[in-house]
Formats: sequence, structure tokens, C-alpha cells
Amino acid sequence: MDRRELLKMIALLTGGAVVGAEVFLTGCKNPETKTSGLAFSDDDVPYLDEVAETILPATKTPGAKAAKVGQFMTVIVNDCYDEDDQKTFHDGMKQLDDDFNKKYGTSFVKGTSQQRHDFLVALDNEAKEHQKKRGESMKGKDQKDKMPNHYFSLMKQLTLWGYFTSKEGMTQALRYNPVPGHYEGCIDYKKGDKSYAGLGG
Repeated sequence: MDRRELLKMIALLTGGAVVGAEVFLTGCKNPETKTSGLAFSDDDVPYLDEVAETILPATKTPGAKAAKVGQFMTVIVNDCYDEDDQKTFHDGMKQLDDDFNKKYGTSFVKGTSQQRHDFLVALDNEAKEHQKKRGESMKGKDQKDKMPNHYFSLMKQLTLWGYFTSKEGMTQALRYNPVPGHYEGCIDYKKGDKSYAGLGG
């Protein structure tokens, strides 16, 4: 699975184009990116790790936290997101924690695993509806009518992207087939087998 195929899969799973993907694929930093006033704090990476771990928890394979997805998120947001999506992401981090606190009387990091799971499932449904409406708004000619991305859609995309491009995700959650390697034109597949992953560009 190469990077473009992975990003297509993430777009399919999250119902929208992967934000920042084109800048990432070209290996460049977005020249329009500005981080003044939107810097991540020392507490943000552990917090994002907990959000990501709730989306992709450890089972028989390592979870998102082991893959350092929180750190990955900060790099992509800083280097590949435009200023609007950066603001959406940062504002969303605060909103997620505030809304969780209103519902459960504690921060997301201190919530139970079941509380976190239930909260993010509901938030994911909200994000999907938002992204559908955003898709409709993008068809209009007036820029003012275009809705921003939902912050949780960004977090979910980055979690999947960061995890499945990490060493842990690539070698333990997927069946790793290193490139270069010998060619096999026909490989038996059994129901339930993991997908293959390689280092294709």
C-alpha cells in the first residue's frame, strides 16, 4: 500500500479529502502556513495521544499512543494545514475538552475509557453530518457560504494517517512486505487476514 492509496482509504473512511495531504505528498511545507498564536503546548501532545488512542486503542497490536500519533498530528497541522484549518484544529482541541467536561465533570484525559469511547462515537456522528453539509456548501460560488472542516474529522484523519504510516502500524497492524523485495504475483488470501503494507511512494 503506497502513501496515495493510504490517503484514499482514509478519505473514504472519514468522508472527505485528507486535509494537508497534497502538501505532504510533495514533501514541501505549506508556504501559507502560519503558526503564530497557534503553537502547541507541552500538554497538547499527551492530550492528542489520548484522543488518538480512543480512536485506535491497543489490542493485540499497539495503539495510536505507542505510534506517537499525537506528535505526528502537531507536525502535520504546523507544516501542512492552512491557517483556517490550523485554527479549526486548535479551537477543536479546546471545544472537545470543554464539552467532555460539561458532560462528565472532568477533563477528557481524566475520563474513563468508556466515557471517552461514548463521547467520541457521538462526536464522530456529529462530524459526519457536518462534513455532508460542508460538501454541499462547497458547491456554492460565494466563499462566505463555505463551511469549515469539522475539527473531529481532522483529528480522525490524522489518527489514521499517523498510525498506518508509523512503524507500529505498518509492521504490526498490517502485514508488512518490505520494498525492495522479491515479487510474488499471486498470494493466497484467507478471510480475516491483514492487508499488506509496503514502502511504496
